[in-house]
Amino acid sequence: MEKEHIVLPEHIAIIMDGNGRWAKKRGLERTEGHKVGAEVFRKICQYGSDIGIKYMTFYAFSTENWKRSAFEVGTIMNLFRKYLEEMEEREGENEEAGYNIHFIGSREGMPEDIAQLMNVVEARSSDKDKIHINIAVNYGGRDEIVHAAKRLAKRIEKGELSPEDITEEAISDNLYTAGQPDPDLVIRPSGENRLSNFLIWQSAYAEFYSSDVLWPDFTPEDLDKAIEEYSKRNRRFGGI
Repeated sequence: MEKEHIVLPEHIAIIMDGNGRWAKKRGLERTEGHKVGAEVFRKICQYGSDIGIKYMTFYAFSTENWKRSAFEVGTIMNLFRKYLEEMEEREGENEEAGYNIHFIGSREGMPEDIAQLMNVVEARSSDKDKIHINIAVNYGGRDEIVHAAKRLAKRIEKGELSPEDITEEAISDNLYTAGQPDPDLVIRPSGENRLSNFLIWQSAYAEFYSSDVLWPDFTPEDLDKAIEEYSKRNRRFGGI
């Protein structure tokens, strides 16, 4: 990507959508789309790091996705398990790449071995800072806000806070993304034009970019197009 006149977002969030439709168009099982989509995720992570993006958040599995067939959910969990195991096996490569991996969402209801692997991967990458990669698993934007509200309510109950202390900053500090900048750009492949309960608090002033490309077909060139479009936007944050 030619960097002249290009403004790089600090934080890009991506809704990885269209795996099932990609597979259906090819007469394949939906699960085949998830497998290809997982490879695209790896490529886009690497490309984002290469061009200097500091934060990327990927919507991998929502709280609503549990409603899908047991076979599809099981396949997605197995792919996730395999990814985490590979992260352990490639610890040296990942250290060189500078990936700081953070999983956002509830660990409740996740298979125990996967939850443990998530903890290990986070701990081993916690001192890296080339790029911060958030992977949203068992995640819902409304659920995240409820989780933050409960944490604040417990502190009020203990006498550590008063209701007057509840500010936007206080809520942000209790979200899964605490300490990170809000996304500048939210990208949704597959032609859909909605957030689908993704980072709904953090995306209040994000620029939204929709593409007809299904996620398994998404390339670094498609990411470039989104960034180029973002560069043309005039972000006023409610001002004139």
